[in-house]
Amino acid sequence: MPLPFFVNGQWSMVNGLYHGGQALFISALFFLILSLTIVQGVTHPVLNRVESARGVEQSAESFYLAEGVLADVLYRLMKNMPVDDAETIALGGGSATATTTSTANGKEVTTEGNRSGYLRKGRAGLRTGSGASFHYGVQSGTGGIHLKNTSLVVGNVSANGPVTGENSNLVKGDVISAGASGLIDGVHATSSARAHTIRDAFIEGDAYYQTISNTTVQGALHPGSADQATSSLPIPDAQIEEWKSDAAAGGSAACSGGTYTVSGSVSLGPKKIPCNLTIGGSDEVTLGGHLWVEGDIEIANTASVRIDASLGEKSVAVIADKPSSETTSGKINLKNSAVFYGSGNPDSFILFISQNRSAEAGGSTVAIEVQNNAAGKLLVYAPHGEIVLKNSVSLKEVVGYKLTLENSAQVIYETGLADLLFTSGPSGGYTIDSWRE
Repeated sequence: MPLPFFVNGQWSMVNGLYHGGQALFISALFFLILSLTIVQGVTHPVLNRVESARGVEQSAESFYLAEGVLADVLYRLMKNMPVDDAETIALGGGSATATTTSTANGKEVTTEGNRSGYLRKGRAGLRTGSGASFHYGVQSGTGGIHLKNTSLVVGNVSANGPVTGENSNLVKGDVISAGASGLIDGVHATSSARAHTIRDAFIEGDAYYQTISNTTVQGALHPGSADQATSSLPIPDAQIEEWKSDAAAGGSAACSGGTYTVSGSVSLGPKKIPCNLTIGGSDEVTLGGHLWVEGDIEIANTASVRIDASLGEKSVAVIADKPSSETTSGKINLKNSAVFYGSGNPDSFILFISQNRSAEAGGSTVAIEVQNNAAGKLLVYAPHGEIVLKNSVSLKEVVGYKLTLENSAQVIYETGLADLLFTSGPSGGYTIDSWRE
């Protein structure tokens, strides 16, 4: 029997509602999935960035841990403080280790910082000895520099006093006279000139000044330029005292009649010589370390002085200093074709130092005189005295309170002088050779 019409209609309505609810459920489910996908698409990069930022932060913490323990170990080694071959520190949830090993020229320190598994490493090398840096061919204190009689400087010239010249002098480089009273007078420079006052000069480069007169400038003029700041000489007295102590630690030589006279071929240093030192004739001296001469030094004729080959790249200081007679003693005279050699390494030099203070005190005693063809791997330094170079001598570097170059004297600067390494004894330590991650 057929169903009534209303029953069929009701069934059709129920069936329609059923299918409509199913479609709504599917739409809602699709919207939910789409929303979750969008949320995940937005939050996943954010979470990745948060995690990445956390990783960067922890990596940076590892780096600072490695650098911190490296700096600590280096400080202890350079100050002769006790330090173990393996050191470990823990800080802020991280840790760092440092391992120190000996090398042919000193020490090598390697470190590793660890923060939550992020590792960063550091490494530094130390060389035994003390350092010195010479950045000018010729440098003076307030006593100034005087160039005359075809004297030549290949390199820059810097003075805290006046730089004056006469008779065909030539500087192949810059000339600087620092301070409010800075003066360049009568100098020929192939590069720039900087001084408060420039006069009677020939400048191939630029000129920086407050006052200028009777000067040829081939480059640009810079009137109203600020005065150059004065600078300290490169080796402090405290360093020279350390080298004296290193020499004295090697023992004291026996003098005869107030003089230690070399005869033939000898090896010297580290050693203290409590009197004058004389090297002459065809004598040959091999330096194994610093010398402290408590008196005057004279090296003449065809004598030769060299650094022992075993010292490699290191330089050696020969110091004349008699503290009880600072204005009359501690003089150095190098003359008559005396020749000076390094160890065979191009970075090795002999540095003669006079602590005579006559010039600084207004006196006329010359601290170091180099003359008559003396030449070689030779540097001279007199921070309180006057240095005179004359008669065809040729040096690599000259620094003093007051300087005079005359009669074809030459100073030819070498770039290696910007980073000299000196041998060191018991009172010495280390200098940093390299530092990198």
